[in-house]
Amino acid sequence: MPKYVIEREIPGAGNLSGQELQAISQKSCGVLSKMGSRIQWVQSYVTDNKVYCVYIAPNEEMVREHARQGGFPANRVSEVKSVIDPTTAEG
Repeated sequence: MPKYVIEREIPGAGNLSGQELQAISQKSCGVLSKMGSRIQWVQSYVTDNKVYCVYIAPNEEMVREHARQGGFPANRVSEVKSVIDPTTAEG
C-alpha cells in the first residue's frame, strides 16, 4: 500500500505543549478509527512551524479526507516513491 508524507503548516508547532500534542494525536486517532483500517498513521515530525506526517493509505484522497475530518491542514501530500538509508550505499 502507498506511503505518503503530509506537510502541515502550523505556525508555532514547535512550541506546542505535550498536552496540546496529545490532544492533536487523540483527535487524529479518533478520525482514523472512524475511517477504518485502510489508513494508518505511522509517525510525525514536529518542526518550528510545520508538522510532517507519514501515513499509509490506498490513495491521496483518503489522506486528504482524514485532514478534512480532523480539521488539520494538509498543505502538501506527496507519495513516497522509494526509501533509502545508509545501508542503500552498501549495494
